[in-house]
Amino acid sequence: MSACCSGGCSTGKPPVDPRYRRILWIALWVNALMFVVELAGGWRAGSVSLLADAVDFLGDAANYGISLFVLALAPVWRSRTALLKGATMGLYGLFVLATTFWHLRSGTVPQAQTMGAIGVAALAANCLVGALLFAYRNGDANMRSVWLCTRNDAIGNLAVLLAAVGVWKAGSGVPDLLVATVMGLLGLSAARTVIGQALGELRAGASVVALRRR
Repeated sequence: MSACCSGGCSTGKPPVDPRYRRILWIALWVNALMFVVELAGGWRAGSVSLLADAVDFLGDAANYGISLFVLALAPVWRSRTALLKGATMGLYGLFVLATTFWHLRSGTVPQAQTMGAIGVAALAANCLVGALLFAYRNGDANMRSVWLCTRNDAIGNLAVLLAAVGVWKAGSGVPDLLVATVMGLLGLSAARTVIGQALGELRAGASVVALRRR
């Protein structure tokens, strides 16, 4: 679902880290490309975990774009944006869980080989982005949401690979559905973390403003 000034500590615009901006652009294009790859592969393979991961790649690409837009804005706007992103992450989690339930009822058995091949490519992409973002993982809520998205994606990719092995050995779609369920729950967990931090930053910022007016 980073390092900057502590969220809500100031009402001025934070300095923009050029390196962080470049990383966000790289992450945006990598995620947009992987969305196309996983969407096509997930549809072809009949894998709900790949389709869920594809939607997650699309959401992350949008999140990186939003993060680029608010990078030079005042902390209060960054926190408000993080709040919106947290809500989006939560909706993603609910979508994945609902899609998983639908596939459970339809009894779909995905193609294990396609799942494995695309899962490896997706893991490589997220490891690249994660390595670039690692130094910025403990920043404000907006930066933290970027890191959490990438971390959850890498975990999801590993889980997809395990699901591919399970589908191949068992000849059943259950491993795919179990992984999709975990991915949905991770989205809900990350959403709770980001929303909680964003609300804390907004409260802290409001307190600072109130003190200045006295």
